[in-house]
Amino acid sequence: MMNVIFMGTPGFAVPTLKKLYENGYEIKLVVTQPDKPSGRGKKLKKSEVKEAAEELGLSVFQPDKIKKQENIDILKSYAPDVIVVVAYGQILNKEILTMPKYGCINVHASLLPELRGAAPLNWAIINGETMTGVTTMQMDVGLDTGDMLLKSEIEIAENMTVGELHDILMHKGADLLIETLNKLEKNKIVPQKQDDSLSSYAPMFNNENRKINWSLTAKNIHDLVRGLSPWPTAYFTMDDKTIKVFKASHTNDNPDYETGCVIKANDEGIFVKAKKGTVILKEIQMPGKNKMTVEAYLRGNKFPEHIILP
Repeated sequence: MMNVIFMGTPGFAVPTLKKLYENGYEIKLVVTQPDKPSGRGKKLKKSEVKEAAEELGLSVFQPDKIKKQENIDILKSYAPDVIVVVAYGQILNKEILTMPKYGCINVHASLLPELRGAAPLNWAIINGETMTGVTTMQMDVGLDTGDMLLKSEIEIAENMTVGELHDILMHKGADLLIETLNKLEKNKIVPQKQDDSLSSYAPMFNNENRKINWSLTAKNIHDLVRGLSPWPTAYFTMDDKTIKVFKASHTNDNPDYETGCVIKANDEGIFVKAKKGTVILKEIQMPGKNKMTVEAYLRGNKFPEHIILP
């Protein structure tokens, strides 16, 4: 059975760590990001991988910069057969990538070469894809450009949110990683080069690409909302206030209103005219308030109708 160093940080990586442990792999070391200040009190918060590793009684290493030579030397001292990487959050250099006998194996949450980068789950939904999955990959110095090992596919349901997709794929990724290691040991995998001409990129989010653009189609807006729910959330502005949207639907109704016009607001939702079709906002969060359904919000508040949202 292989000796493993595991590198990961968020909840997405936890099922893979636990699967390795359950399947008898000797996990020499768990490498994760340093504890970070969180909440109003700025109390240091452990990563979800660190919490899981401590529960399993595993050694944890939290370097600020994994590429420092002193940290590389620490990794070498464990003589790993393989390094498993799942959403670790730091770039590995060539010395680390070539250290283990079986290299560094990454679990990436897309069907490579599509959606390389930091946020593949979100962009699969935002782009209106109906199929995605996970890929195990032999890491190289590029951004998710290494040779592909195995893939596992899943259909994206019409109203699936990124939170729901995340919870499915993190377990699929764990199963696929175990299958990958088993087949690598038995020399039953032929790595496949990625076709760069078919690649696409899944960038991080900022205030620009999270903001709802009412000149898009209603379906595009619906996909944006579910692709960012529950995090980092789509939003729109009204009277210089930022209003987050956690749930929406859309229709093909195309009433004769200006794009961005609030047609009506009732228990069914806030109806906004898009370039093509109508968006129905179902669950929102006003500044300084908790998220709530539009129905609940309208019990004690009014939402202005026939205004044009920017």
